[in-house]
Amino acid sequence: MLFYICFFLHTFLHTLELLMRSLWMLVSGFLFSCMGALVKLGSAYFSSTELVFYRSIIGFLIIYAIVSIQHLPLSTLYWKNHCWRGLSGLGALLMFFYCITKLPLATAVTLSYTSPLFLTLFTTIMLKESFHRLLAVAVVIGFAGVVLLLAPSLQEDQWRGGLIGLASGFFAAIAYLNIKLLGDLGEPDWKVVFYFTLISTIITSIWMVFDTFHPVTPFNLLLLMGIGITATLAQLALTRAYRTGKVLVVGALAYSTVVFACFWGILIWGEILSLSSLFGIGLIVAGGLLSLRTSIKPVRG
Repeated sequence: MLFYICFFLHTFLHTLELLMRSLWMLVSGFLFSCMGALVKLGSAYFSSTELVFYRSIIGFLIIYAIVSIQHLPLSTLYWKNHCWRGLSGLGALLMFFYCITKLPLATAVTLSYTSPLFLTLFTTIMLKESFHRLLAVAVVIGFAGVVLLLAPSLQEDQWRGGLIGLASGFFAAIAYLNIKLLGDLGEPDWKVVFYFTLISTIITSIWMVFDTFHPVTPFNLLLLMGIGITATLAQLALTRAYRTGKVLVVGALAYSTVVFACFWGILIWGEILSLSSLFGIGLIVAGGLLSLRTSIKPVRG
């Protein structure tokens, strides 16, 4: 009897420990939703390109400080993979920030979270991972959710933003695929994040030479600092969650960002989604969770 009690307690504590590790994704989801809300507030003062530039350079400085303090090596043999990850990730980020400025926050966040659907297709087709029947079901459910979310909730002038938001999920999936490849090559997570912020900073700084700089005031400077800090901390929390937690639990908790985004949208902008839109969000989340069940290895980034 004592043996069974000890075995039960050991199993329970081990499961609880794994769950607590996975709960880092809740921290990441909350921080990403805060970043989204700050980006939407910042869109009144800056263009989406400027917001990406400031987010990138602040994130780069934070990661560089961490690297310098811990004396971590920056050399790499996989420049091509880092470039593909950086370019696709930057494209997804630019589209996502643009989408946030044009659409309700929860809608923009949900469209970006179609990335697990695209990622599962990529890993099955490109990496020749085994096909699962759940994959077809997940794609159909997710696609139905996208159609249901876009059709009733977007005005005619919002369709462009909706399609760009969907494209951000597509390019995010390409970025995650390259993260997975870099992980298989042995590149540590902090190095992947470092080169992503570096590439994003270089490209957006060149872009800004031909763009218009809007004045930075003490108030909107706080917004910019908030965007950079919350985005960087969210990435670090996400990385820790995938490294230490259960993959499927972490993947499920990733969709907490949608819930938090709904909260911020209602609290700050009074955004109320229709029942059909909420149902569409639910289908996208369900499709994403089903697609995660077909994944063999975690995605880290």
